[in-house]
Amino acid sequence: MQKKPRKLHGGDIYRHPDVIDFSVNTNPLGTPESVKRAVQESVAKIEHYPDVRCEALRKAISRFEQVNMEEILCGNGAAELFFAAVQAVCPQKALVIAPSFSEYEEALRSVGAEAEYYYLCEEDNFQIREDYVDKLSEEIDMIFLCNPNNPTGQTIDRDMLIKILDRCKKQNIVVILDECFLEFLDEPNRYEMSNLRGEYPNLLIIKAFTKIFSMPGLRLGYAISSNPDILEEMSWKLQQWNVSVPAQMAGVAALENPKEYIRQTREYVSGQREYMRNIMKMMGYVVFASKANYLFFKGRPGLEKEALEAGFLIRDCQNYEGLSEGFYRIAVRTKEENERLITWLGRL
Repeated sequence: MQKKPRKLHGGDIYRHPDVIDFSVNTNPLGTPESVKRAVQESVAKIEHYPDVRCEALRKAISRFEQVNMEEILCGNGAAELFFAAVQAVCPQKALVIAPSFSEYEEALRSVGAEAEYYYLCEEDNFQIREDYVDKLSEEIDMIFLCNPNNPTGQTIDRDMLIKILDRCKKQNIVVILDECFLEFLDEPNRYEMSNLRGEYPNLLIIKAFTKIFSMPGLRLGYAISSNPDILEEMSWKLQQWNVSVPAQMAGVAALENPKEYIRQTREYVSGQREYMRNIMKMMGYVVFASKANYLFFKGRPGLEKEALEAGFLIRDCQNYEGLSEGFYRIAVRTKEENERLITWLGRL
């Protein structure tokens, strides 16, 4: 695979410390207080190495996800697990949706795998089409799917996912399913696939605490699979002690009683997302039907620089494969912050 410049992500508050950051899609309700307390309490334990088995954390994830502990592997964020999965399988050729999260391509590059792109179209509102299944040929060893997709916020319905899984199982293709934004959906049970993991040993689901619990600075993710071989092989690709003591304790705390926090999050995000979408459409922006905690839209070229000068950091999406200048993504933040951004957009 030919080398390309590494793609930059959002969230660069270190070079831009005095802005409102709409470029990162974390929970607008903020980090739970229980997580903050756990991090503070972890200071007393950082003299010890982390638990390499992440037992307490995996037990908490097991209860939350309703899966067996043995089907869970923890990592230093979802991105580390994408790399571990690719390095465990060593695919020759993988099918990647475009636009989507660029770390899939980065992971494939780490083993010299070829990335074939399936391009989503603006005319189809960036929805995956039925012809995707036809692309799952014998040449493909692995696919990446993101549900809901980043940056478009579009979902793949369960029936379509089952069609894809059936074809991949037949063709012996490993399916990496990124569900990092799943908990933000109004009805996540319509899309989640973990209850089918037993039927599809080629399925690897990857999730993270990053977005839903607003803790990207701690780096914590996990993989779920019914296939012990792939999880074991992935574990050999990870560094020892890759999940720190603060991260493990924070993860356990986040999952102690998450239902009400997640319920409030969904209700809040849904209301603010639709408020922002409706106002922006009235202003003349082309806003796509995201179901996640962010909006994907078209604006005039150079809007990111104008926003930065006005004190807002938004995500310019032109460096996503399959997108060009003029596509942007903004997070759903607090009501006050959302109104400030909308007011500024209305003045342009």
